[in-house]
Amino acid sequence: MTIQEAIEARHSVRAYKEQPLTEDIVKVLQEKIAELNHEGHLHIQLIMNEPKAFLGTLAKYGKFRGVTNYLVVAGQKAADLDERVGYYGEQLVLLAQTLGLNTCWVGLSYSKVPGTYVLEEGEKIACYIALGYGVTQGVGHKIKKVQQVSNANDTTPSWFRKGVEAALLAPTAVNQQKFSFEYIGMENGRHLVHAKKGFSLIGYTHMDLGIAKYHFEVGANKENFEWV
Repeated sequence: MTIQEAIEARHSVRAYKEQPLTEDIVKVLQEKIAELNHEGHLHIQLIMNEPKAFLGTLAKYGKFRGVTNYLVVAGQKAADLDERVGYYGEQLVLLAQTLGLNTCWVGLSYSKVPGTYVLEEGEKIACYIALGYGVTQGVGHKIKKVQQVSNANDTTPSWFRKGVEAALLAPTAVNQQKFSFEYIGMENGRHLVHAKKGFSLIGYTHMDLGIAKYHFEVGANKENFEWV
């Protein structure tokens, strides 16, 4: 499965089987985590065979069942932390999908279990990501139209529309999709694209934007453009 295929196949899953991760899959995940932690200046940690984080009242409210593997996504407190969490965390989500796993971004419906993770001075936990073999593959949700979140039209490049279409398949908090993309034009031989978060009482718009921007890059096939 390619990353583009993973984007199309991925749905949030909240119920998991009692099936441990294989050694080969853990190795691939840990290697990618190390790479993304370095590149994104984050402190993502894979926690395995630990059920307590998703057994409390919050987890029941979030309808989680059988979660024993998850990612603790943390980093140094910074204005851009949430966007980086979304951008790099989604790379792990899509990698997991290519490995036959299922996932779910979790903003509130978990409990912090002492001793399961490490935080360095100045770091904070931004979210958890549930991980494992889903009871189902999840279901799709209604998404906005390209025209509702972008200025894509007959004159904008085809890759720009493909990027927006991929972004619309990105997971966002309660499916709010509070983001937009604007094709600016060309400057010094490079296309310019502006990505913007919208307003939401629910929050998580910075994280959602980071996730959507990664999806856009995959859909646009890393076309010759720059974020502005």
